[in-house]
Amino acid sequence: MARGSSTPPKPKPGTQPEHWSTSAGTRDVARLDIPPDAHRDRTFEVFVSLAVHNRAERPGATHALRVRVNGALEWQRTVPTHPGPGDTLDLRLTRAVPLGQPLRLTATSEVVGAQRVSLKISADEA
Repeated sequence: MARGSSTPPKPKPGTQPEHWSTSAGTRDVARLDIPPDAHRDRTFEVFVSLAVHNRAERPGATHALRVRVNGALEWQRTVPTHPGPGDTLDLRLTRAVPLGQPLRLTATSEVVGAQRVSLKISADEA
């Protein structure tokens, strides 16, 4: 964000806002590396989603999600997995990315007594 500005800079005229995404499928780690921009600061709306299911209705089943931004732990949660076909653990955050800097996102999941369905990260330029 530019100094003294209360709104993030918009993409250059004639360019589309950036959209980045990755899916780890049923793997336990998803990584999304957004390269630096040499001309402007950017702001991204980031969405991380872990989907699991506990069809066997195992008691004590849990799922966990840890999110790192540029290597630093940003957020983590472990929650009980509800019985049945689907449960999720989601995170939304906004991240300002200065000119010339990359944005590196890593989501790590863990399931106990449940099954991982998907792990996804997306980032949309605000």
